[in-house]
Amino acid sequence: MNLSTDPGPPVRAPARAGGNRLLASLPEADRRHLAALAEVVRVEVGEVLCEPGQPMRHIYFPDDCLVSLLAVAEGRMTLEVGSVGGEGMIGASVALGHAEAQVRAVVQRAGRAVRVDSRDFCAEFGRMASLQRLLYRYTDTLLAQAIQIAVCSRFHVLEARLARSLLITRDRLQSERFHLTHEFLAHALGVRRVGVTKAASSLQQQKLISYSRGNIEILDSAGLEAVSCRCYELVKDAGAGGMANLFV
Repeated sequence: MNLSTDPGPPVRAPARAGGNRLLASLPEADRRHLAALAEVVRVEVGEVLCEPGQPMRHIYFPDDCLVSLLAVAEGRMTLEVGSVGGEGMIGASVALGHAEAQVRAVVQRAGRAVRVDSRDFCAEFGRMASLQRLLYRYTDTLLAQAIQIAVCSRFHVLEARLARSLLITRDRLQSERFHLTHEFLAHALGVRRVGVTKAASSLQQQKLISYSRGNIEILDSAGLEAVSCRCYELVKDAGAGGMANLFV
């Protein structure tokens, strides 16, 4: 996993809302004003956008990329507490008064994101009522999902948790096929790679998924949902319900 927190030179382009629904839901005048302060960058798989305890230099609004949010213990043990795609953002807590990142944000699928300097974003947050309303609702939604994932990680077996994680990734990417390495899944689920191997093999033997060299295909969505714990539905409902309230 690439642990660099410097994404490098940005791929500069006009900062349009593109596929990010949070930006697109702002009033046009506010959206254009924020876009004037932003730039479009390309982020790569494994790239770390922020680390817990380190200053957040930028706020990110994913377009067609997917970012995993990992809680970190003792600098090495991790657990995924959420993921962010075109429906959300990375760095909302900065605008709410936290100068340092609270989670590790790792790119799960490469793509584009709109990036804004944290200081510029906080200044706009202080004066832009529409942005304030949006972020308060969005952080509530993220918190609800993080709580449910934490409960799931404590009480449910690994096979069900892996099924839940794969289904959420499918929903975020809107695709039955995606790439996730054993290493990434181990970091996300907070277990050793051998545990991921056993759980993935079980799902594959049940003909629910195909998994080879990190390339995953969901073969039986209904079957995978049946194997998953109810947390998948709860996380999905919390996300869908929260996002529905955002984009009005």
